[in-house]
Amino acid sequence: MQRFPLTPLSLACSAVLVATACGGGATVDDDVSGGQSTADGSLTAGYVSAIDQLGLPVATEIGHFEDHGLNVTLADPFPTGVDAINALEAGEVDIIQVGVPGLVAVSEGVDLVFVGNYSGSSTQRSIDETMGIVASEDSDIDPEDLSTLEGATIGTSVGTINHLYLLGILKDLRIDVDDVELVNTAPPDMPVALETGGVDATVNWDPWPITIEDQVEGAYEVVRGGGYIPYVGYIATTPDYLEENPEMVEAFLAARAASDQWIRQNPEEAADTATRWLTGTDLEVAQTAMEFNIAQLDARFSACNFLAMDTVANLLEEQEVISYDFDINDHLKPTPILSVEENHPELFDDLAETPQTAEIESGHSFVREVDQDACAV
Repeated sequence: MQRFPLTPLSLACSAVLVATACGGGATVDDDVSGGQSTADGSLTAGYVSAIDQLGLPVATEIGHFEDHGLNVTLADPFPTGVDAINALEAGEVDIIQVGVPGLVAVSEGVDLVFVGNYSGSSTQRSIDETMGIVASEDSDIDPEDLSTLEGATIGTSVGTINHLYLLGILKDLRIDVDDVELVNTAPPDMPVALETGGVDATVNWDPWPITIEDQVEGAYEVVRGGGYIPYVGYIATTPDYLEENPEMVEAFLAARAASDQWIRQNPEEAADTATRWLTGTDLEVAQTAMEFNIAQLDARFSACNFLAMDTVANLLEEQEVISYDFDINDHLKPTPILSVEENHPELFDDLAETPQTAEIESGHSFVREVDQDACAV
Protein backbone atom coordinates (compact mmCIF):
# COMPACT_ATOMS: atom_id res chain seq x y z
CA MET A 1 0.00 0.00 0.00
CA GLN A 2 1.32 3.46 -0.84
CA ARG A 3 0.45 6.65 1.01
CA PHE A 4 1.40 9.85 -0.79
CA PRO A 5 0.16 12.85 1.21
CA LEU A 6 2.51 15.19 -0.66
CA THR A 7 2.45 15.86 -4.41
CA PRO A 8 5.26 14.11 -6.33
CA LEU A 9 6.30 17.19 -8.28
CA SER A 10 6.66 19.31 -5.15
CA LEU A 11 9.15 16.76 -3.84
CA ALA A 12 10.86 16.08 -7.16
CA CYS A 13 14.06 17.75 -6.03
CA SER A 14 17.71 16.94 -6.04
CA ALA A 15 19.62 16.39 -2.81
CA VAL A 16 18.39 19.19 -0.56
CA LEU A 17 19.77 20.24 2.80
CA VAL A 18 17.98 22.27 5.41
CA ALA A 19 20.54 24.97 4.91
CA THR A 20 21.25 28.15 3.04
CA ALA A 21 24.49 28.92 1.28
CA CYS A 22 26.50 31.88 2.38
CA GLY A 23 27.29 34.33 -0.38
CA GLY A 24 30.75 35.41 0.71
CA GLY A 25 33.52 35.26 3.25
CA ALA A 26 34.68 31.78 2.22
CA THR A 27 38.26 31.42 1.11
CA VAL A 28 40.53 28.62 -0.01
CA ASP A 29 44.23 29.22 0.18
CA ASP A 30 45.36 26.63 -2.34
CA ASP A 31 46.35 28.06 -5.70
CA VAL A 32 44.77 25.56 -8.06
CA SER A 33 44.58 26.55 -11.70
CA GLY A 34 41.97 25.02 -13.96
CA GLY A 35 43.83 25.63 -17.21
CA GLN A 36 43.87 28.29 -19.86
CA SER A 37 40.96 30.67 -20.36
CA THR A 38 38.64 29.60 -23.16
CA ALA A 39 35.93 32.27 -23.07
CA ASP A 40 35.22 35.83 -22.04
CA GLY A 41 31.83 36.65 -20.59
CA SER A 42 29.41 36.69 -17.68
CA LEU A 43 26.66 34.32 -16.66
CA THR A 44 24.48 33.44 -13.70
CA ALA A 45 24.38 29.90 -12.32
CA GLY A 46 22.00 28.18 -9.96
CA TYR A 47 22.31 25.24 -7.60
CA VAL A 48 20.63 23.54 -4.66
CA SER A 49 22.26 23.68 -1.21
CA ALA A 50 23.61 20.14 -1.10
CA ILE A 51 26.96 18.50 -0.53
CA ASP A 52 26.91 16.80 -3.94
CA GLN A 53 26.36 20.20 -5.60
CA LEU A 54 29.22 21.89 -3.75
CA GLY A 55 31.41 22.00 -6.86
CA LEU A 56 29.70 25.15 -8.11
CA PRO A 57 30.36 27.38 -5.09
CA VAL A 58 33.84 25.87 -4.75
CA ALA A 59 34.65 26.89 -8.34
CA THR A 60 33.56 30.41 -7.45
CA GLU A 61 35.53 30.46 -4.22
CA ILE A 62 38.78 29.10 -5.61
CA GLY A 63 38.69 31.15 -8.79
CA HIS A 64 38.34 28.44 -11.42
CA PHE A 65 35.78 30.43 -13.37
CA GLU A 66 38.15 33.37 -13.60
CA ASP A 67 40.86 30.96 -14.78
CA HIS A 68 38.60 30.18 -17.73
CA GLY A 69 37.68 33.77 -18.51
CA LEU A 70 34.23 33.74 -16.93
CA ASN A 71 32.54 36.08 -14.50
CA VAL A 72 30.02 33.82 -12.79
CA THR A 73 27.38 35.09 -10.40
CA LEU A 74 25.70 32.52 -8.16
CA ALA A 75 21.98 32.87 -7.61
CA ASP A 76 20.78 32.38 -4.06
CA PRO A 77 20.63 28.61 -3.54
CA PHE A 78 17.33 27.06 -4.54
CA PRO A 79 15.38 24.91 -2.09
CA THR A 80 14.64 22.28 -4.76
CA GLY A 81 15.58 21.34 -8.29
CA VAL A 82 12.08 22.33 -9.36
CA ASP A 83 12.77 25.90 -8.25
CA ALA A 84 16.06 25.89 -10.15
CA ILE A 85 14.29 24.80 -13.34
CA ASN A 86 11.64 27.47 -12.90
CA ALA A 87 14.37 30.10 -12.57
CA LEU A 88 16.07 28.82 -15.73
CA GLU A 89 12.81 28.97 -17.66
CA ALA A 90 12.20 32.50 -16.39
CA GLY A 91 15.63 33.64 -17.57
CA GLU A 92 16.82 34.38 -14.04
CA VAL A 93 19.80 32.02 -14.42
CA ASP A 94 21.70 30.70 -17.44
CA ILE A 95 22.92 27.33 -16.14
CA ILE A 96 21.75 25.12 -13.28
CA GLN A 97 22.63 21.91 -11.52
CA VAL A 98 19.66 19.54 -11.32
CA GLY A 99 18.98 15.84 -10.92
CA VAL A 100 15.80 13.79 -11.26
CA PRO A 101 13.56 16.90 -11.48
CA GLY A 102 15.17 17.58 -14.85
CA LEU A 103 13.66 14.39 -16.25
CA VAL A 104 10.30 15.17 -14.67
CA ALA A 105 10.41 18.62 -16.29
CA VAL A 106 11.38 17.21 -19.71
CA SER A 107 8.46 14.77 -19.53
CA GLU A 108 6.18 17.78 -18.99
CA GLY A 109 7.49 19.58 -22.06
CA VAL A 110 10.23 21.77 -20.58
CA ASP A 111 13.05 22.08 -23.12
CA LEU A 112 16.28 21.35 -21.26
CA VAL A 113 19.67 20.15 -22.43
CA PHE A 114 22.11 18.34 -20.17
CA VAL A 115 25.73 19.13 -20.97
CA GLY A 116 27.67 17.52 -18.12
CA ASN A 117 27.39 15.88 -14.71
CA TYR A 118 27.72 17.31 -11.23
CA SER A 119 27.38 13.75 -9.93
CA GLY A 120 27.37 10.41 -11.72
CA SER A 121 29.71 8.04 -13.51
CA SER A 122 31.01 7.63 -17.04
CA THR A 123 32.68 4.31 -16.20
CA GLN A 124 29.89 2.09 -14.87
CA ARG A 125 26.18 1.49 -15.22
CA SER A 126 25.18 2.14 -11.63
CA ILE A 127 26.61 4.23 -8.82
CA ASP A 128 24.79 5.25 -5.66
CA GLU A 129 27.44 5.67 -2.97
CA THR A 130 25.74 8.82 -1.63
CA MET A 131 22.50 6.92 -0.87
CA GLY A 132 21.52 4.99 2.23
CA ILE A 133 18.70 3.47 4.28
CA VAL A 134 18.52 4.01 8.05
CA ALA A 135 16.14 2.08 10.33
CA SER A 136 14.80 2.62 13.84
CA GLU A 137 15.92 0.37 16.67
CA ASP A 138 12.37 -0.99 17.00
CA SER A 139 12.20 -2.15 13.39
CA ASP A 140 12.79 -5.75 12.43
CA ILE A 141 14.95 -4.84 9.45
CA ASP A 142 18.18 -6.83 9.36
CA PRO A 143 21.16 -5.28 7.52
CA GLU A 144 22.43 -8.82 6.92
CA ASP A 145 19.15 -9.84 5.30
CA LEU A 146 17.63 -7.07 3.18
CA SER A 147 14.60 -9.25 2.41
CA THR A 148 13.39 -8.09 5.84
CA LEU A 149 12.48 -4.79 4.15
CA GLU A 150 9.35 -6.60 2.99
CA GLY A 151 6.38 -5.39 5.01
CA ALA A 152 8.24 -2.36 6.37
CA THR A 153 6.93 1.21 6.39
CA ILE A 154 9.53 3.35 4.64
CA GLY A 155 9.81 7.11 4.38
CA THR A 156 10.84 8.27 0.92
CA SER A 157 10.38 11.32 -1.32
CA VAL A 158 8.39 10.29 -4.36
CA GLY A 159 9.92 11.25 -7.69
CA THR A 160 13.41 11.85 -6.29
CA ILE A 161 16.62 9.87 -6.44
CA ASN A 162 15.99 8.43 -2.96
CA HIS A 163 12.70 6.96 -4.21
CA LEU A 164 14.50 5.42 -7.19
CA TYR A 165 17.21 3.99 -4.93
CA LEU A 166 14.58 2.18 -2.89
CA LEU A 167 12.91 0.90 -6.05
CA GLY A 168 16.26 -0.39 -7.28
CA ILE A 169 16.84 -2.30 -4.06
CA LEU A 170 13.34 -3.77 -4.04
CA LYS A 171 13.71 -4.81 -7.67
CA ASP A 172 17.02 -6.52 -6.90
CA LEU A 173 15.41 -8.34 -3.97
CA ARG A 174 12.35 -9.22 -6.08
CA ILE A 175 10.10 -7.58 -3.52
CA ASP A 176 6.95 -6.07 -5.01
CA VAL A 177 6.55 -2.37 -4.26
CA ASP A 178 3.05 -3.13 -2.98
CA ASP A 179 4.62 -5.31 -0.28
CA VAL A 180 6.11 -2.29 1.48
CA GLU A 181 4.29 0.82 2.67
CA LEU A 182 5.77 3.99 1.23
CA VAL A 183 5.17 7.22 3.12
CA ASN A 184 5.92 10.28 1.03
CA THR A 185 8.17 12.28 3.34
CA ALA A 186 10.27 15.39 2.81
CA PRO A 187 13.90 14.86 3.88
CA PRO A 188 13.76 17.37 6.77
CA ASP A 189 10.80 15.46 8.23
CA MET A 190 12.45 12.05 8.13
CA PRO A 191 14.26 12.18 11.51
CA VAL A 192 11.00 12.95 13.34
CA ALA A 193 9.09 10.31 11.34
CA LEU A 194 11.67 7.70 12.33
CA GLU A 195 11.90 8.81 15.96
CA THR A 196 8.13 8.86 16.50
CA GLY A 197 7.51 5.51 14.83
CA GLY A 198 5.78 6.97 11.80
CA VAL A 199 8.10 4.87 9.66
CA ASP A 200 10.36 1.88 10.24
CA ALA A 201 13.09 3.23 7.99
CA THR A 202 14.02 6.17 5.81
CA VAL A 203 15.85 6.25 2.49
CA ASN A 204 17.79 9.33 1.48
CA TRP A 205 20.86 11.00 0.03
CA ASP A 206 23.77 12.38 2.02
CA PRO A 207 24.09 13.86 4.49
CA TRP A 208 20.66 12.70 5.71
CA PRO A 209 21.53 9.04 6.40
CA ILE A 210 24.48 10.26 8.46
CA THR A 211 22.62 12.99 10.34
CA ILE A 212 19.58 10.79 11.02
CA GLU A 213 21.77 8.09 12.50
CA ASP A 214 23.35 10.75 14.73
CA GLN A 215 20.08 12.42 15.73
CA VAL A 216 17.76 9.45 16.32
CA GLU A 217 18.73 7.27 19.25
CA GLY A 218 19.19 3.65 18.28
CA ALA A 219 18.94 4.33 14.53
CA TYR A 220 21.25 2.19 12.43
CA GLU A 221 22.39 1.90 8.83
CA VAL A 222 20.67 -0.84 6.86
CA VAL A 223 22.46 -0.37 3.54
CA ARG A 224 24.77 2.13 1.90
CA GLY A 225 25.23 2.35 -1.87
CA GLY A 226 25.49 -1.04 -3.50
CA GLY A 227 25.17 -0.17 -7.18
CA TYR A 228 21.40 -0.59 -7.32
CA ILE A 229 20.74 2.44 -9.57
CA PRO A 230 22.61 4.97 -11.69
CA TYR A 231 22.90 8.37 -10.00
CA VAL A 232 21.92 11.28 -12.22
CA GLY A 233 22.99 14.83 -11.45
CA TYR A 234 23.26 17.15 -14.44
CA ILE A 235 24.59 20.53 -15.43
CA ALA A 236 21.74 21.87 -17.53
CA THR A 237 20.78 24.86 -19.63
CA THR A 238 18.36 25.73 -22.42
CA PRO A 239 18.91 24.78 -26.07
CA ASP A 240 18.96 28.46 -27.04
CA TYR A 241 21.62 29.35 -24.49
CA LEU A 242 23.82 26.44 -25.60
CA GLU A 243 23.44 27.37 -29.25
CA GLU A 244 24.24 31.03 -28.63
CA ASN A 245 27.06 30.52 -26.09
CA PRO A 246 28.93 27.28 -26.87
CA GLU A 247 32.32 28.63 -25.79
CA MET A 248 30.97 29.91 -22.49
CA VAL A 249 29.28 26.60 -21.76
CA GLU A 250 32.51 24.76 -22.49
CA ALA A 251 34.49 27.14 -20.28
CA PHE A 252 31.93 26.68 -17.50
CA LEU A 253 32.27 22.90 -17.71
CA ALA A 254 36.06 23.12 -17.67
CA ALA A 255 35.94 25.24 -14.52
CA ARG A 256 33.49 22.83 -12.90
CA ALA A 257 35.72 19.90 -13.81
CA ALA A 258 38.66 21.68 -12.16
CA SER A 259 36.53 22.23 -9.07
CA ASP A 260 35.51 18.57 -8.95
CA GLN A 261 39.13 17.51 -9.23
CA TRP A 262 40.10 19.81 -6.36
CA ILE A 263 37.34 18.28 -4.22
CA ARG A 264 38.43 14.73 -5.09
CA GLN A 265 42.02 15.54 -4.21
CA ASN A 266 41.21 17.62 -1.11
CA PRO A 267 38.17 16.01 0.55
CA GLU A 268 38.92 17.31 4.04
CA GLU A 269 39.32 20.89 2.83
CA ALA A 270 36.18 20.47 0.72
CA ALA A 271 34.24 19.32 3.79
CA ASP A 272 35.40 22.44 5.61
CA THR A 273 34.25 24.54 2.64
CA ALA A 274 30.83 22.84 2.85
CA THR A 275 30.37 24.09 6.40
CA ARG A 276 30.78 27.66 5.15
CA TRP A 277 28.51 27.43 2.12
CA LEU A 278 25.91 25.10 3.63
CA THR A 279 24.99 26.84 6.86
CA GLY A 280 24.32 24.45 9.73
CA THR A 281 26.35 21.61 8.24
CA ASP A 282 28.46 19.92 10.90
CA LEU A 283 32.11 19.41 9.95
CA GLU A 284 32.20 15.77 11.03
CA VAL A 285 29.05 15.01 9.04
CA ALA A 286 30.46 16.84 6.01
CA GLN A 287 33.71 14.89 6.23
CA THR A 288 31.88 11.55 6.31
CA ALA A 289 29.56 12.55 3.46
CA MET A 290 32.47 13.80 1.37
CA GLU A 291 34.06 10.34 1.42
CA PHE A 292 31.04 9.05 -0.50
CA ASN A 293 30.53 12.17 -2.60
CA ILE A 294 33.96 12.09 -4.24
CA ALA A 295 33.23 8.64 -5.69
CA GLN A 296 30.58 10.25 -7.91
CA LEU A 297 32.35 13.42 -9.04
CA ASP A 298 32.72 12.57 -12.72
CA ALA A 299 31.67 15.31 -15.16
CA ARG A 300 32.34 13.20 -18.26
CA PHE A 301 29.76 11.71 -20.61
CA SER A 302 29.87 8.21 -22.10
CA ALA A 303 27.40 5.58 -23.24
CA CYS A 304 26.96 4.82 -19.52
CA ASN A 305 25.39 8.25 -18.97
CA PHE A 306 22.91 7.80 -21.81
CA LEU A 307 22.03 4.41 -20.36
CA ALA A 308 21.70 5.95 -16.88
CA MET A 309 19.14 8.50 -18.07
CA ASP A 310 17.19 5.79 -19.87
CA THR A 311 17.21 3.57 -16.78
CA VAL A 312 16.03 6.34 -14.46
CA ALA A 313 13.32 7.45 -16.90
CA ASN A 314 12.01 3.89 -17.09
CA LEU A 315 11.94 3.59 -13.28
CA LEU A 316 10.02 6.87 -13.04
CA GLU A 317 7.53 5.71 -15.65
CA GLU A 318 7.00 2.38 -13.88
CA GLN A 319 5.89 4.34 -10.82
CA GLU A 320 3.70 6.64 -12.95
CA VAL A 321 5.74 9.70 -11.97
CA ILE A 322 6.40 10.55 -15.64
CA SER A 323 5.43 9.45 -19.13
CA TYR A 324 8.65 8.42 -20.83
CA ASP A 325 7.66 9.56 -24.28
CA PHE A 326 10.66 11.79 -25.02
CA ASP A 327 13.87 10.99 -26.87
CA ILE A 328 16.89 11.36 -24.58
CA ASN A 329 19.02 12.14 -27.63
CA ASP A 330 17.18 15.48 -27.77
CA HIS A 331 18.34 16.37 -24.27
CA LEU A 332 21.74 14.81 -23.60
CA LYS A 333 24.26 16.97 -25.47
CA PRO A 334 27.79 15.58 -25.01
CA THR A 335 29.70 17.91 -27.37
CA PRO A 336 30.73 20.55 -24.75
CA ILE A 337 32.04 18.10 -22.14
CA LEU A 338 33.73 15.94 -24.78
CA SER A 339 35.54 19.07 -25.94
CA VAL A 340 36.64 19.73 -22.36
CA GLU A 341 37.92 16.17 -22.07
CA GLU A 342 39.94 16.65 -25.26
CA ASN A 343 41.32 20.10 -24.42
CA HIS A 344 41.86 19.60 -20.69
CA PRO A 345 42.69 15.91 -20.13
CA GLU A 346 44.62 16.84 -16.98
CA LEU A 347 41.32 17.62 -15.23
CA PHE A 348 40.35 13.95 -15.38
CA ASP A 349 43.68 12.15 -15.03
CA ASP A 350 42.89 11.12 -11.43
CA LEU A 351 39.71 9.30 -12.54
CA ALA A 352 39.35 5.76 -13.79
CA GLU A 353 39.45 5.61 -17.56
CA THR A 354 36.14 5.33 -19.37
CA PRO A 355 35.91 1.82 -20.88
CA GLN A 356 36.87 2.00 -24.54
CA THR A 357 33.58 0.40 -25.55
CA ALA A 358 31.66 3.15 -23.71
CA GLU A 359 33.53 6.08 -25.25
CA ILE A 360 31.34 8.26 -27.47
CA GLU A 361 31.65 11.02 -30.04
CA SER A 362 29.68 14.24 -30.13
CA GLY A 363 27.13 12.81 -32.54
CA HIS A 364 26.35 9.82 -30.34
CA SER A 365 22.80 8.57 -30.67
CA PHE A 366 21.41 6.38 -27.89
CA VAL A 367 20.14 2.93 -28.81
CA ARG A 368 19.30 0.91 -25.71
CA GLU A 369 20.62 -2.45 -26.87
CA VAL A 370 23.81 -0.92 -28.27
CA ASP A 371 24.55 1.21 -25.19
CA GLN A 372 23.82 -1.68 -22.86
CA ASP A 373 26.56 -3.66 -24.61
CA ALA A 374 28.88 -0.63 -24.65
CA CYS A 375 28.49 -0.01 -20.91
CA ALA A 376 28.62 -3.59 -19.71
CA VAL A 377 30.22 -2.90 -16.33
